[in-house]
Amino acid sequence: MTNNFVLLTDSSADLNVALQEELDVEVMPLTVSVDGGDYIPGNELDIKCFYDSLRLGKSATTSAINLDTAIVAMEKYLSDGKDLLYVAFSSGLSSTAQTGKLAADELREKYPDRKIFVVDSLCASLGQGLLVYYASQLRNEGKSIEEVRDWLESNKLNLCHWFTVDDLHHLKRGGRVSAATAVVGTMLSIKPVLHVDNEGHLINVSKARGRKPSIQALAAKLGETGIGDPADQVIYISHGDCIEDAEYLAGIIREKYNPKKIVIGYVGAVIGAHSGPGTLALFFLGKER
Repeated sequence: MTNNFVLLTDSSADLNVALQEELDVEVMPLTVSVDGGDYIPGNELDIKCFYDSLRLGKSATTSAINLDTAIVAMEKYLSDGKDLLYVAFSSGLSSTAQTGKLAADELREKYPDRKIFVVDSLCASLGQGLLVYYASQLRNEGKSIEEVRDWLESNKLNLCHWFTVDDLHHLKRGGRVSAATAVVGTMLSIKPVLHVDNEGHLINVSKARGRKPSIQALAAKLGETGIGDPADQVIYISHGDCIEDAEYLAGIIREKYNPKKIVIGYVGAVIGAHSGPGTLALFFLGKER
């Protein structure tokens, strides 16, 4: 690796292999179990099978990275003489960031000459992935590990996350909506519009009547809260195996705002286990979340 430090994240960032290679980022896997069997995140065929399993009614659960796994994942770079910056899954949704900090504390004692930083992204899915994108760009510009860390800490609460889901019952299982809301909302085709707040929690903000209006509501958020000229924005869109809806959202954004770049990817198994098939999310830099 030619860069002056290793950029590390975890699989909740939903960066596929191509993006991992493009951004030169290492990824620690979180554990996902489907009907009691471990699921190993992999290529797009694997993730499609995962969503097919959810559609068939199979249950999925997730686990945070444990301390031993985090230590092993970090130490292989430190032992090779490299410094390390870990951009972690939101502490509002997982204990992974805290585990990463504990691992870093242990490893600093063993490698006192190495720099080890952990940033609690307060982000999820490709929102976390977009934050990693900016970290990668800054590193490519020659910024030091401290400069990149400081930029992430200063700007992570400007990383906007806007979601909608197609099936309220998955949010009900995760405790995000009540059983009554899920039943009535499904009958009336009510689609929630949610975002990730400053504490990194998933919050229900508003409702739309029907799928297309909910997607249009996501696109409107870019115009309402996006920072600077939309044409300068890099936009990430993630989807829970609903590529047509993701393309529809991307089309609206291109027509209205003509951003510099749009990247579309899957909502990975870690997030998808809780949000379900049909989840659609939009990520961009804004004035505030």
